[in-house]
Amino acid sequence: MARLQGKSALVTGGAAGIGAALARLFCAEGAAVTLVDRDVDALRQTCKAIAAELPQARLAHFAADVSDAAQADNAVAAALSAHGRLDVLINNAAMRNNAAVADATPAEWQAVVAVNLMGTAHYCRAALPALRASGRGSIVNVSSCYAVTGRKGMGLYDATKAGMLALTRTLAHEEAAHGVRVNAVCPGSTLTDFHLNKAKAAGKAVEQLRDERQTTSLLGRWADPQEIAWPILWLASDEASFITGTTLMVDGGLHTM
Repeated sequence: MARLQGKSALVTGGAAGIGAALARLFCAEGAAVTLVDRDVDALRQTCKAIAAELPQARLAHFAADVSDAAQADNAVAAALSAHGRLDVLINNAAMRNNAAVADATPAEWQAVVAVNLMGTAHYCRAALPALRASGRGSIVNVSSCYAVTGRKGMGLYDATKAGMLALTRTLAHEEAAHGVRVNAVCPGSTLTDFHLNKAKAAGKAVEQLRDERQTTSLLGRWADPQEIAWPILWLASDEASFITGTTLMVDGGLHTM
């Protein structure tokens, strides 16, 4: 349980869901972790919960809107101040929008692009000097299975997630000479707090929510956030030292259906 021993990682969207699962797993695997999210209270609660479970955890947090380029610089500076180095960047923060492409306004497009695509670019740019200095830096961009397969009603989200895959490939080419690997993970339906809270607000039981995803993977179920965190951990670690520019589907087989 020391795949990230001696390394420092920054995780955006770290207050809940996949980000919180990553934070716990990375700490368990020896990393010092800086969590970034705009929800200050949720950040503090997540850090407190991890510290209670893993007293040896080295955790810092920084409240920021990932669409803000200046805050990206500040978040990286905070990680360096807290832990002295930065070896791993996980771009996990995301914004959703349910508008059909025919109905989406320019403002809606700009808001989603600002978080999902520009936010990823901001954190890559801000973190690259430290990742290069690491000598074995790793970036993992959390995209979506719907970046490579179609559906209705999430065109803004899916288009930006597809853009993340192109950014991943380009950055892998640009940073190979600097010792920085860049990969992407495409999660499928993952049962996070976001979906649970949305179901509760709609008056749905958790059991009913689970049944709704039986046709969106070969495995016929939701993923647990931990099941997305494990592949990201592997790509971030030196075990994946000969892997860059790759998109890893973690979607229960949805992309083959």
